[in-house]
Amino acid sequence: MRRVMGFFEWLTKRKKPLSQMARPELRRQELLLEKDRTQLLNKITKLAKDKEKLFERGTKEKTPELRRALAQEFELRTTEQLMLSRQLNVRSKEMMTVSRLRMLRENADRAGQSGKLGLISEADMLRLGRLIESDAVRAEIYQERLDEILSVGAEVDEGARGLSEAGQTVMDVWEKMDKGAITDEAEAFDEADRSVREKHAAPEA
Repeated sequence: MRRVMGFFEWLTKRKKPLSQMARPELRRQELLLEKDRTQLLNKITKLAKDKEKLFERGTKEKTPELRRALAQEFELRTTEQLMLSRQLNVRSKEMMTVSRLRMLRENADRAGQSGKLGLISEADMLRLGRLIESDAVRAEIYQERLDEILSVGAEVDEGARGLSEAGQTVMDVWEKMDKGAITDEAEAFDEADRSVREKHAAPEA
């Protein structure tokens, strides 16, 4: 997969800053980001399907040792899913930025302007870069900040043999199903998935 240039690299390692790129250059970067974003989405979708299969196997498997292994695998898939989701958040914000700048460039070209786009300063670009790199800033919030600036309107111990708290929550759900406390597989999967995510999010809270 072709690596998409990071936002800070645009600012520090290119002779031409992002704010001075021509419309075709911005469009090329936009397409690269879109391709990368699509690949991330496909990976996340595949992981979700893999987790469903793992959970279904655990539902039918009664051997504690095998269930423990499946629960660990479920947790690992969830961890990978969360990591890819963070990357997707960054890519979405990067693509949004390039798309906005391309639109500004098109407007500037129609108005016969040249050089930098509008009043975008290097400080503004650095501020955008920090917002892009921050996992805490979701795409929706970033869009608001981007529009303001442009005036456009978990930790896994792979060496551990024991089951972590997150993995244990999956085991607990299977036990509930064994006892008949939960009968709907979709409901059980949702509870297991939510519990694992909450366990991974807890240290960040």
